[in-house]
Amino acid sequence: MSSTDAFLAAAQELLGPRGLSTDPEIVTPWLTDWRGRYTGRALALASPGDTSEVAALIKLCQQFEVPVVPQGGNSGMSGGATPDDSGKAVVLSLRRMNRVHQFDTEAHQITCDAGLILQTLHETVEAEGLRFPLTLGGKGSATIGGLISTNAGGTQVLRHGSMRAQVLGVEAVMADGSAFDSLTPLKKDNRGFDLKQLLIGSEGTLGIVTAATLRLVPALADRAVLWAGLSNIRDARKLLLFAQAYAGDALEGFEVMPRHALQSVLVYNAKARAPLEQQYEWNALIELAADSSGAEALPALAQSFLEAAFRQGLVEDATIAANEAQAEQFWTLRDEISPAERALGPAMQHDISVPVARMADFVAETVPKVENAFAGTTAIAFGHLGDGNVHFHVLAPAGAVPGEWEEADGKLISRFVHDEVTRWDGSISAEHGIGQMKRDELARLADPVHLSILRQVKTALDPKGLLNPGKLI
Repeated sequence: MSSTDAFLAAAQELLGPRGLSTDPEIVTPWLTDWRGRYTGRALALASPGDTSEVAALIKLCQQFEVPVVPQGGNSGMSGGATPDDSGKAVVLSLRRMNRVHQFDTEAHQITCDAGLILQTLHETVEAEGLRFPLTLGGKGSATIGGLISTNAGGTQVLRHGSMRAQVLGVEAVMADGSAFDSLTPLKKDNRGFDLKQLLIGSEGTLGIVTAATLRLVPALADRAVLWAGLSNIRDARKLLLFAQAYAGDALEGFEVMPRHALQSVLVYNAKARAPLEQQYEWNALIELAADSSGAEALPALAQSFLEAAFRQGLVEDATIAANEAQAEQFWTLRDEISPAERALGPAMQHDISVPVARMADFVAETVPKVENAFAGTTAIAFGHLGDGNVHFHVLAPAGAVPGEWEEADGKLISRFVHDEVTRWDGSISAEHGIGQMKRDELARLADPVHLSILRQVKTALDPKGLLNPGKLI
């Protein structure tokens, strides 16, 4: 019996027919990333039912030197959960591990498996008058483990921070199969390095997150969602600063999108409607929110804020969603930019950040610079202006061949954009992770000391290099 057959037999005995499959019909759907840019092969799909099974499987992988590619909802944007084409790796799916273990409504904390879907978490805590303050367009498929492994952001980072700020404790299986248990949240703990923070954002290269304790906040009692038309991105920056000063902690989100992005969604979604009669070069989606203590005053705050913005000439036109259904319609226009753009054809997507105060200038200067350098392309930037993070996408010229264009001009464009981001003292990955898509660019552009430390940590915790090989570093 070959070592591969011996491994599969042992894994099958450990996990049973429900927990391990080599059937191509079952495995194949999980071998291509959400964007369709990366497709690999795998030895098998492993779906353990609990942490003990994950630990036992990882020990087997160490014994037989089988690489492991952890996967949550397979909704990542950088190919971080897709195996290579060697066919030697096991895809480790945590989707069966979707239980809530403890829910403390008084402490505003919940402990759950890594495979729990974000939308399910939202629904669970909202039933008890609480909420988990992180959301994104892929909430119906993204898992808690995946969000932790990439330190996901989303549309509420402005007020509540990224995933790193929501994680109070983690449980993880390390490369040797040992289980690291740090689920109990402590307000103060100075026993050396904060190991949970080391695991957050490590993209499964240091350990497999199997459970987490998360912070919750009071449920929203009311919200006001506003849509504003603007002439340029720098005016959006001025409006953001005004909103922060005027609304304070009530400012929940501030998203920007150019005319092209909005029009793409309106074409993609036949039911979508533009919030304003006239088209504007830029649009701002603003959400003000309050719990029960501030709900009564929120409508007046939203109205007075908008009136003050008009008086100061900060907006050209604007409206407030009349009800919750319309508020959701406004947010749908933002959430569907990525799928609407994907329907247009090939594009190079860049999830970048620069210092918050410089983001508007970066967009205003870099968009025409890219379009002039690469004839026929369309550059668009949208997203979280208040976080200094936008999704900077460059759409291919008409007639570009999918696959070929990305490998030729696309790579040159990404190199150009990343050079510009670096020149502006920014980061080539703000919230989607490095994965395999930006691994080489990180090696090219990152500070050598930074890279050296990353590699030393990786070697120390995963000496055989079996955890998510080929990703991040």
